[in-house]
Amino acid sequence: MRFFTIDERRARLARRHHLISGDHRADSVDAVTARLVALHATDPATPPLSLWARLPGFTVADLDAALYERRSLVKHLAMRRTLWVVRHEDLAAIQAAASDRVAVNEARRLAADVIGAQVAQDGRAWLETASAAVLRHLQERGPTTARELREALPELTGTYDPAPGKPYGGEGHLAPRVLTVLSAQGRIVRGPNDGGWTTSRPRWAAVDRWLPPAPPVDAEQARADMVGRWLYAFGPATVTDVKWWFGNTLGWARQALADIDAVEVAMEGSGGTENSGGTETSGGYVLPGDDEAEPAVDSWCALLPGLDVTAMGWYERDWYLGAHRSEIFDRNGNAGPTVWVDGRVVGAWRQDSGGRVELMLLEDVGRRTAGLLAARADELTAWLGGTRVNPRFPSPLSKTGAVRR
Repeated sequence: MRFFTIDERRARLARRHHLISGDHRADSVDAVTARLVALHATDPATPPLSLWARLPGFTVADLDAALYERRSLVKHLAMRRTLWVVRHEDLAAIQAAASDRVAVNEARRLAADVIGAQVAQDGRAWLETASAAVLRHLQERGPTTARELREALPELTGTYDPAPGKPYGGEGHLAPRVLTVLSAQGRIVRGPNDGGWTTSRPRWAAVDRWLPPAPPVDAEQARADMVGRWLYAFGPATVTDVKWWFGNTLGWARQALADIDAVEVAMEGSGGTENSGGTETSGGYVLPGDDEAEPAVDSWCALLPGLDVTAMGWYERDWYLGAHRSEIFDRNGNAGPTVWVDGRVVGAWRQDSGGRVELMLLEDVGRRTAGLLAARADELTAWLGGTRVNPRFPSPLSKTGAVRR
């Protein structure tokens, strides 16, 4: 059985996630998105910062052009009920492989809450009526904000308390959840953003008015296609990694791996069992023919944003986090901004009161690497140009850590 060392996994990460210079750099926002399958977008600042880390010369205008002019990229609710930036040409497969599951769960919960809040006796019928009203309005009027929809459509009237009797509860509108369901169903999409690149104020659009038509994809074929794409970018990976990333079941993940004839391999580390040589190993998978020896890469470093797709790419993360998990990830498993050296996380970053990027290192990286990181921090400071980035999920370290530049 092929054995992957941690160094090989880190070298593959560097090349396949476009984090090193040379021939391994991507040349467009679409190319980066294609290679990584999707970019995390729950925090609106994440996609631009993820692309800055991978595309020399990137500007926010490059992403806006892809999202709102060419419409080759789109923001879509998919894996793990997370918002992503995906390619339009992958949308049908992602819908079948992940979003449909999210949509069913969201519709069921919303219908139950409609009944619980005594807004209607039949929650599903209420949702169908509200959804039809939204779609009709968007077909007639074009891209519209959530607030404008709520004010224009009496069918969206209704509030609920997500946590009755709890201090963190309180009345909330049902209307945004109708939009969530329609988005997960692939019937509406986030169109032009009325806010800056660090905020999310989308105008919603009907999919058939915003994007060219695309034929539906069979669910089994979509599963195989998307897991295969993901495994090329993130493999070797465990079946648990596949299950977690796609937000599905172990059975679903195992079947997907079987459908693409994934090859079982052994991996150093990852919390498995010890082999005869005393090295801790675990089982993982790669695509057929994708198990050749991975050449070493030159030393490299990177500053990645909170929720970056690389930091969030695996469920089993010891091989690139080491002992730093509790400093970098919050209790809900969300990664804050990270500092990377040679395929491992060595710290976090934040901005000071003047907008300058500060580094918080958890280990001694040596004088030369520290200098490279400081230069990269200066480059990010200049690129931000005074714009403040407040991560939606700041890491514990970024809240309390001491600065080391």
